[in-house]
Amino acid sequence: MRTALFSGVAVAALLTVGLAAPAEAAPHRFAGNTAEVSVLHAVPNTPVDVYLNHKRILNDFKPGTLAGPLNVKAGTYTVSITAATAKNDKSPVIGPVKLSFHSARSYTVVAHLTPAGKPTATSYLNTIKQTPKGDGRIIVRHDAAAPAVDILANGAVAMKNLKNPKQSKADLPVGTYSVAVALAGTTAPVIGPADVKVQKNADTIVYAWGSAAQGNLTVAVQTVKTNS
Repeated sequence: MRTALFSGVAVAALLTVGLAAPAEAAPHRFAGNTAEVSVLHAVPNTPVDVYLNHKRILNDFKPGTLAGPLNVKAGTYTVSITAATAKNDKSPVIGPVKLSFHSARSYTVVAHLTPAGKPTATSYLNTIKQTPKGDGRIIVRHDAAAPAVDILANGAVAMKNLKNPKQSKADLPVGTYSVAVALAGTTAPVIGPADVKVQKNADTIVYAWGSAAQGNLTVAVQTVKTNS
């Protein structure tokens, strides 16, 4: 099973559409009136370009890659996703959609498939709330062209009847868990099992993506630090 690969973004291009410098360049996590935004490409077999306010910010973005996080000025943006061969965003495969980002919040925007296999986009607000002492948080997001699923942790059902594009979360003691995805009401994995490390003071986010019909279901894993 493959997990997400990480890609960088050209900061100079992002600055032209209202993005600030990367988060680590600022003395605080949220510098000024900004939000933290990542983008995950979870549409199989389809390299794309991503446009923000009609400016291309990601070129030839490969399936399974995660860009960010970046500090974005709070506000409402037009997001369009096109084929990688497109010259502009006039004929998007997803969008255009309006997405609002509020200051001091963390978001992940996911390009993925609907249950019927159509490309779409979902903006998730990441929790980033402080976890109980000694615990981390695991969040599972269903972004696959597949029916409702159950999530198994160490062989036991931890989350039930999760539907695309919903999410479920739980606070867990820090450690490594064997996580698998099964069709709702069953225990035979359709994804996994895979070892997922739940870290202290972090949201560990598992994305189930791909297509059951095409036989390419897989996961991507993102770690987002929580507020301390």
